[in-house]
Amino acid sequence: MNRPMLTGDRVYRIHWMPGTDILRGVCHCGAERTAEEPVELWEWLLAHPQGHQAPTASTPAPQRLAVPA
Repeated sequence: MNRPMLTGDRVYRIHWMPGTDILRGVCHCGAERTAEEPVELWEWLLAHPQGHQAPTASTPAPQRLAVPA
């Protein structure tokens, strides 16, 4: 079942970046930040607008490391 993504003034997102221990937080204002700890991202997201600047350039994805099977 495909549902449309939520939008609005108070929608926050935290994405896990596969192959890493990195999480990316995205604020409703467009600001982004990466961290390894979800609590750090939630504190930053909920502190809006403190510490939030709209992205000026796309954030490069971290390099994926090959893990032997």
